[in-house]
Amino acid sequence: MEFRGVKKMAKKMYIAVILLLIWCLILAGGFSYYIFFTGDDSMQPDEKKEPEIDDQISPYTNQGLIVEILRIRNRGLLDKMLAFGTSWKNTPSFYYIVNVDGKEGNVKGNIGETGIYEMWDTMGFESSISFFVEEEQKESYVTIKIMEEVSSGLMGLRTQDRVQQEIHVTYDYRTGRWQGDDFFKDKDGYGHYLGEKYEVWFNIYQSDFDHDGIPYWIEENILNTDPTIDDRTRDPDEDGIPSSWEYKWGYDPFMWDDHANLDPDIDGIENIEEYQMRKWFANPYQPDIFMETDGMQKRGILDFQHVFFEESQQMIIERFAQHGINVYIDDGWPDGPKNGGGEMVSFQKNLDDMIGKQMLSFYRHHFPDERKGIFRYVLIGNQHSGFATPSEYTSFDAVHIGTGIKPTLIDKVGIIKLWFGPQRWLRLFTAQVVLHETGHTLGLIPITFPGNDILGPVGTRYPNMDPNDYKKYLDEYHSIMNYKYIYNTQYFDYSDGSNGHPYDMNDWRHIYLPSFQIDTLMYEEPPDETFEDFEVIDDYPGVVLEGWTYNENLTKKFQKEYKTLALIKNTDADIQIFQLNNSDTHGKRNIKVFARPTVAPVHAVWSLIAEGNLDTSGSIQLYSQQDVIYEKYPLLA
Repeated sequence: MEFRGVKKMAKKMYIAVILLLIWCLILAGGFSYYIFFTGDDSMQPDEKKEPEIDDQISPYTNQGLIVEILRIRNRGLLDKMLAFGTSWKNTPSFYYIVNVDGKEGNVKGNIGETGIYEMWDTMGFESSISFFVEEEQKESYVTIKIMEEVSSGLMGLRTQDRVQQEIHVTYDYRTGRWQGDDFFKDKDGYGHYLGEKYEVWFNIYQSDFDHDGIPYWIEENILNTDPTIDDRTRDPDEDGIPSSWEYKWGYDPFMWDDHANLDPDIDGIENIEEYQMRKWFANPYQPDIFMETDGMQKRGILDFQHVFFEESQQMIIERFAQHGINVYIDDGWPDGPKNGGGEMVSFQKNLDDMIGKQMLSFYRHHFPDERKGIFRYVLIGNQHSGFATPSEYTSFDAVHIGTGIKPTLIDKVGIIKLWFGPQRWLRLFTAQVVLHETGHTLGLIPITFPGNDILGPVGTRYPNMDPNDYKKYLDEYHSIMNYKYIYNTQYFDYSDGSNGHPYDMNDWRHIYLPSFQIDTLMYEEPPDETFEDFEVIDDYPGVVLEGWTYNENLTKKFQKEYKTLALIKNTDADIQIFQLNNSDTHGKRNIKVFARPTVAPVHAVWSLIAEGNLDTSGSIQLYSQQDVIYEKYPLLA
């Protein structure tokens, strides 16, 4: 009996345990229902917590903003140089005003020799204004005004100050960037504003404890670097360029980039060289042309000056600016390298682009090695003729511009004009010949376009060309590359092709900036008497990249999208995408994007414009600094 009682009791306990378990499950279900359906998101297991933000702006130093005005250029001189009269001698009088959050800094009376700038271009006259900002302020509204003194009243005897250019931007203290009339990767370059009347280069930055130009907020929340250590020389990814430059221009400071070959704007100046030229406004996303110019001592008292006149320089700068290309000319930069621009070399009677090529001596001894491949070398010399010449190999990076008194057969009319014409003509003709010879360094050569360097009478340079075609080129090719338009006092431009194919080539559509650093396809030999005698050889193999393979499928898939990555002007580009053969990238990216401008028949090569990674879905991921910020902190988008 006792055994049966124990057994009965055990059965009751077993049932109780089962009931208890069922009750617990019911409670758990109810609790789960409450968690998932009552709106208490804080307990959801799949929740992705937002990263904690250190939203401080300037914890280690007083908050302030500095606005640097690096350069201001009046854009009106070119038109004056192409018009009759002496208005080109009347330099503009201007100054600037900076306003930050309602506080105004007016520099009138404190710049230039008279308290304002009285010049066409303030290159080399940088200045700045600083402003105190309330602690932890996230944004500032900045206005830059270019004020000009203009004549007013009866007979223009009085002056009135007028706003001629105005730039409005909003500065973000978290990212150190600004938006508005100027912004990162805009059409005319970050920190550069090409206005209707004035061109302005400027920089804005905030107080920064470690003085590396990377804001505290970015260092703490995005880069995870130390905001107390200067990153201007630190290079954690060992790609040859420090973190501060990489941050400014949108590269990842912790991922190796091929800066020695990256050239996103396809101007022939790779990123490592853009970094070297940062003091002189080099921008990796804006096509630049750098020139170093030297003059030559005069032959005698009757000789012309052999110098690159400021007015001539401004004409060159302005014409390229109208097509989105920045030209920077070293005619004696105060802290340039030894043998930099502005030298007056010894007089040389005979200079030739074929026999002897004495330009080599000036190229070797007056043109620094570190500038070769970045600058074009322009010598304003003796003989009254100009030529572009390859001083080394067959790359056209040296130019001689003759302003001497000895006329050649084609220059007699020009010489007469120089002797008896106004001072404006010598400056205008110098600029015209520089523009012409620079065209050769941009790929516009006779073998490419028969109208280049064409010369009457018929048959002189193309003896086998149909006389009617020859005359058509001579008359309809409206370009400074056509000799007919040199010494024309009202013409100064490359052709826009408006007269139609085939005789009027669109020069601007075909110029190729890196031409000055690559070998041309032609060999001009001493026995050659006409352009038809030149040897033309094209053995360009395309992209040669060991360990990488051209991916046709990726190229077809992304060609249209990635054409926009090639930041070239005036033309389009073809794209090729290469993939790394080895899956082990060793901290480097496995995709390279190459572009080649569609400038044929001008010879062009492939340039590396971007690097990325192929993800598991077959898409290419390119690093975007702004996307990283927005992905991590969506509220900033």
